[in-house]
Amino acid sequence: MEHKLNYNDLWAYAPAPEDSGHVNIRDRYGLFLNGRFQDADSGKTFETHNPATEVRLSEVAFAGETDVDAAVKAARNAFAKSWNPMPPADRGKYLFRIARMIQERSREFAVAETLDGGKPIKESRDIDIPLAAAHFFYYAGWADKLEHAFPTRAVTPIGVAGQIIPWNFPLLMAAWKIAPALACGNTVVLKPAETTPLTALKLAEVIQDAGLPDGVVNILTGDGSTGAALVNHPGIDKVAFTGSTAVGKLIQNSIAGSHKKATLELGGKAANIILDDAPLNQAVEGIINGIFFNQGHVCCAGSRLLVQEGVADEVIAKLKDRLETLRVGDPMDKNTDIGAINSREQLNTIEGYLKLGQEEGAQIHQPECSLPEKGYWCRPTLFLNATQSHRIVQEEIFGPVLAIQTFRSVDEAIEMANNTPYGLSAGIWTDKGSRIFNLTRRLRAGVVWANTYNQFDPTSPFGGYKESGFGREGGLHGLEPYVNFD
Repeated sequence: MEHKLNYNDLWAYAPAPEDSGHVNIRDRYGLFLNGRFQDADSGKTFETHNPATEVRLSEVAFAGETDVDAAVKAARNAFAKSWNPMPPADRGKYLFRIARMIQERSREFAVAETLDGGKPIKESRDIDIPLAAAHFFYYAGWADKLEHAFPTRAVTPIGVAGQIIPWNFPLLMAAWKIAPALACGNTVVLKPAETTPLTALKLAEVIQDAGLPDGVVNILTGDGSTGAALVNHPGIDKVAFTGSTAVGKLIQNSIAGSHKKATLELGGKAANIILDDAPLNQAVEGIINGIFFNQGHVCCAGSRLLVQEGVADEVIAKLKDRLETLRVGDPMDKNTDIGAINSREQLNTIEGYLKLGQEEGAQIHQPECSLPEKGYWCRPTLFLNATQSHRIVQEEIFGPVLAIQTFRSVDEAIEMANNTPYGLSAGIWTDKGSRIFNLTRRLRAGVVWANTYNQFDPTSPFGGYKESGFGREGGLHGLEPYVNFD
């Protein structure tokens, strides 16, 4: 008889909404260009909405080619006249100041991140914002120590970096890219995602308050056309992009043959591998965190579960039980585990894969939970009996959808894990260190977690192989893409 826990009303939680009254979201935001907020040259704007309620949050300027050109010129001027000539220790002081100010305004940033992106407030509050500040702190320390980062090698900054970030971790991705660029003496033109511009614009307020010289950081809001204009601008020396593999390929083609350097952090389809000697309760928590953190909107999400046959039935039973406890709903509620899908477009994509998985013959399992009437929502989903040829196994869904497969031997698990176009991340769950070292050596993944998942740190490099991109961000390795070696 199948084991199933009975949660009944013992698992009812009283609402615990986070107050948003203290957060000032302007009715209208301009482009942050040369140290000031200003309207786009065309006067065009677009709206950003709360995906949990579909309520308008703000109106944001839409940057065109003229604005991109002005931002790049401002960044070039700041590079030549203020930022590059500045003593490195002083650059570090500015980065340190930004980090402290993010900490001081952490509640405001967390609420804005949740309202604009749909992720649970507890994730914004406990993970995104602290990590963003930590990246600025970390690279503030490197600003005057580059000779120790690259011993025996003389380095100079590249110049102007064009940076494009996704909607899943808006502030963290901004910090991830801006901090090392500034620490190495470069200036920046940043384009945040169209659906989540607010925390980048709030970061612009912090940059103003920190007294950074005009033009060192410029933030341009817009859509893909804005990003394309930035990538193709001849005044950009370095392109840093985080996003889909398809767009990454377009960028690579666009800059081929030019002087521009690039780092591309692209999609993933990570395997979370559960061996038969793994601590199963711990592993189940790792599986849940690996795929349902941030609604699965994570490039390194553990979206494939490979579980050894001997423990498969037990793991799947525990996983189904745990799914029943996940709370889906208002992201501003501190009890919520799974928030809103970021946009209608992304929800349509996920729902397309849910239909496709069933058509391909996989067995779908979703918990019984009610969803709000307004907003974009998806139940946490398991696909059982998935096979290697299924598209839900091969393609990045970017949502709370887990495809489950079984294996017999470790060699088979490695073969299955590597049989994907991607190579960003992987997870291993076992009680034996020797098995961990065996698998990490053979897995074609840039990041491999052992007996944990989705743990990030500014001191650790991050990046992938194959269609997951190239280059590394974070840690000492994250400095290298922003310097020239003389």
